[in-house]
Amino acid sequence: MATKTALLGSGLLALLGTGLWAAPAGAAEFQLRILHVNDVHARYDQVTSSGGFCTPKDEAAAKCVGGAARLQTKLRELRGDNALFLDAGDQFQGTLFYTHFKHGAVQTVLGMLNPDAQTLGNHEFDDGPAGLRPYLDAVSWPVLSANLDSSREPALEGRYKPSTVIEKGGQRIGIVGLTTSDTPITSSPGPTVAFRDEAAALARAVADLKAQGVDKIIALTHVGYAEDQALAAAVDGVDVYVGGHSHSFLETGNDKAAGPYPTVVTTPSGAPALVVQAGSYGTHLGRLDVTFDGAGVATAWTGGPVALGAEVAQDPVVQDKIVQLNVPLAQLRNQPVGEAGVELVGTSDACRFGECNLGNLIADAMLWATRDQGTRIAVQNGGGIRSGIPAGRVTMGQVIEVLPFSNTLATFGISGADLRASLEGGVSKAHDKTTSGTGRFPQVAGLRYAFDPARPEGERIRSVEVREPDGSFRPLDPAATYKVATNNFVRAGGDGYGLFAKAADAYDFGPNLEMVVAEYIKANGPVAPRVEGRITRAQ
Repeated sequence: MATKTALLGSGLLALLGTGLWAAPAGAAEFQLRILHVNDVHARYDQVTSSGGFCTPKDEAAAKCVGGAARLQTKLRELRGDNALFLDAGDQFQGTLFYTHFKHGAVQTVLGMLNPDAQTLGNHEFDDGPAGLRPYLDAVSWPVLSANLDSSREPALEGRYKPSTVIEKGGQRIGIVGLTTSDTPITSSPGPTVAFRDEAAALARAVADLKAQGVDKIIALTHVGYAEDQALAAAVDGVDVYVGGHSHSFLETGNDKAAGPYPTVVTTPSGAPALVVQAGSYGTHLGRLDVTFDGAGVATAWTGGPVALGAEVAQDPVVQDKIVQLNVPLAQLRNQPVGEAGVELVGTSDACRFGECNLGNLIADAMLWATRDQGTRIAVQNGGGIRSGIPAGRVTMGQVIEVLPFSNTLATFGISGADLRASLEGGVSKAHDKTTSGTGRFPQVAGLRYAFDPARPEGERIRSVEVREPDGSFRPLDPAATYKVATNNFVRAGGDGYGLFAKAADAYDFGPNLEMVVAEYIKANGPVAPRVEGRITRAQ
């Protein structure tokens, strides 16, 4: 992967945005509309603005947004003859729709929306090749990944493509898929598949499309916003990057957005490349209108995220299917496990870059469940927290939506030195919300630490203190061995915790983490965890 490259100067950006890029004399123009979503994570029913479970109270207050039925309404409104609807990955995992139905709900709902192409995200591999194969067999649209190497995995080989060519308005548009090379760290693809360098795979796929005479090329990627910009600056021939993975919300003029929509990058040839992304959880539909000149170069563009707010009508056919799918989930959703005296905050912004109260609760539950085993410290990866829970009654369904991976509780011993190094790795992406890998951020119990994201990588942890039995804190002893609890994904080296995988005394077969958290809430409710200074971020 190329390193991040400076984007175009603001003056040239403005010039490009007005459509003044030089085109061959007399060249015929072509206009294309690109509609796109990414990181939906099985949010097929309406959700809150942060992607959380939508309660009847939320609905009464018109706070429910998104959902497949609203998406279908907007697609019917905006889709025309020269339009593509693209999915940039991670439809799998995140709600009971996936936990209960697995790929079945994804293929049913996405089949009603009928995308023109889809790329494989990392979470499409959460249940390994065996969990992905039936999905690939069932869907009718092209599923893409140019850098996935399944040559040693017969279940996947030949069931996806590196790229596809779609004709719109008499023009051929090439679409190349990319899947983050971090997938073995952030998911569970198993040992028989590999993820090759994104830039090299993209360049090969572009060359192949060019050899076929295709001059309008879209990279449909699941690698992250920063990575898309780096690819655009390093690889020629791609006009548009429709991205995902970093959950980046782009909107021009919005200082709270990760960047402008589109973000314009100069390619090595000097032509512009447009980078877009639509946030996450299906709360927005991305819409980019692009004009190409006769040479296939983007000359003008407009668009932005289209909010799927409460005012957008829900398509009745799609909504009827969602109601049907909800029937077997209702009993599980409604099974009470306890009470929350405060909102349990589980958003990515809260849990991947600092201390969050839901992270504290989960880590506390790990220590509580292993209290007879001598564990002193618990670590939960922030990316493993997939939703939040409002104050009030807590149901089993809500807990499963927070922890949908069916991870088990794991325990192991580790030296203080290796634990500190692991915390360094855990905060290594917390300086940049646009990059991939932020899910490794460590939520903790039994210790507290301070870090400075402005310092060089490897030097960001400023202090680590371990809680003593009397409640006091003592500095971490590099030579001491500490008993730690975590989830089996992290213990096996997931999210970059490679030193955890070297533990000789690990036990990965404890109870499921969602059951541990449910039992903890039941036994200790009403729970009211606070952000209490376990993690201090230098300002």
